Amino acid sequence: MTDTATTIPVFDAEQALRLARETFDIEMQALAGMRDRVGPAFVQAVQAMLGVRGRVVVMGMGKSGHIGRKMAATLASTGTAALFVHTGEAIHGDLGMVRAEDLLVAISNSGESDELAAILPVVKRLGTPVIAMTGRLDSTLARHADVVLDCGVEKEACPLNLAPTASSTAQMAMGDALAMALLDARGFRAEDFARSHPGGALGRRLLTHVRDVMRSGDAVPRVAPQAGLTEVMREMSRKGLGAVAVVDEGQRLHGIFTDGDLRRLVEKGADLRVATAQEVMSRAPRTIAPHALAVDAAHLMELHRITSVLVVDDAGALCGALNSNDLMRAKVI
Repeated sequence: MTDTATTIPVFDAEQALRLARETFDIEMQALAGMRDRVGPAFVQAVQAMLGVRGRVVVMGMGKSGHIGRKMAATLASTGTAALFVHTGEAIHGDLGMVRAEDLLVAISNSGESDELAAILPVVKRLGTPVIAMTGRLDSTLARHADVVLDCGVEKEACPLNLAPTASSTAQMAMGDALAMALLDARGFRAEDFARSHPGGALGRRLLTHVRDVMRSGDAVPRVAPQAGLTEVMREMSRKGLGAVAVVDEGQRLHGIFTDGDLRRLVEKGADLRVATAQEVMSRAPRTIAPHALAVDAAHLMELHRITSVLVVDDAGALCGALNSNDLMRAKVI
């Protein structure tokens, strides 16, 4: 038997850095060229996508398919109803997802994909408008499209000028440009973005309200104004908030007593045996409404250097409480 040695490529660090910089240069030049060419066709594409009654259906094969999947996701998360349909699957049944009231964005650098060529006549018979994103304005795809977006590049960043690199970057940038123009035209706001991303940090900050994270009912520490300090401390310890609300029989808020207030009383040498809640409470506690954003509660605590805040309704009645730990558990802060 003959041993076959594994050939280990010789790594040239300087060559790797040179190729990296060349890749950046080529792709930046490709984007700059596309920026200079963008014009009326882009406006027509945005207007068509704004006016579509159905959905924006994005299709592509190979690397263009990967770009298309990302483009559809970006559109969907920024206010445009969109989905991705793989061109290869479309010719085997998934074309049934496309309807006359939809709009098709077909992505192909060459514009000569066999799968797209088979689909386009069917889509045209449906009456579905077609926007082409291609690097060849004389291609089959371009001839069948209602609007053609030029994503052409002079060369790929690949040293062999074969692997889609600069061309895929151009397609990605064109998809992002469309999404941003549509986002602006729709008046899409941070709150809208949060609704599309409820699991993310922004979603939690913009969608979580005080009522979603506050303690309520018996979990809220409260005592009557006439309560002795022993009862106040027992209630504060039992509920674990670090503070207790002082309320009357109608649950109207009179004040708050915190563990910081207790520490200051001890330091002053006050007689804790005879003090009542209304004598030691702070009479102007920081409060917030249940419908306020939880992030506003966090800002209130930070601004006034406090660790808890009471929640009152429109009538001024106590309905909840929360502290910084509650906000951290909800991942608001």
